[in-house]
Amino acid sequence: MSDWIDFGQWQDCAQMERPGSIFEVRNAEGQSILTTCSDPLQLPHDWRSSPVQFRLVEAPKPRHSNPIPQPQKQTE
Repeated sequence: MSDWIDFGQWQDCAQMERPGSIFEVRNAEGQSILTTCSDPLQLPHDWRSSPVQFRLVEAPKPRHSNPIPQPQKQTE
């Protein structure tokens, strides 16, 4: 992981991207999201404060989802 960077430098995120990494963005309330570099950054609807810092972190490993259950037989 890298050190926290002031969000004022977010416009430079494309130059900071690395394979296997993703950005963690944190707001003043301590909430954080994982995101790719996109300018402008799409913020979650429940964030009441603006982002203040970001850093490059290792991307989470993909997870397998559970199989979709078979449809239940309908009784007549």
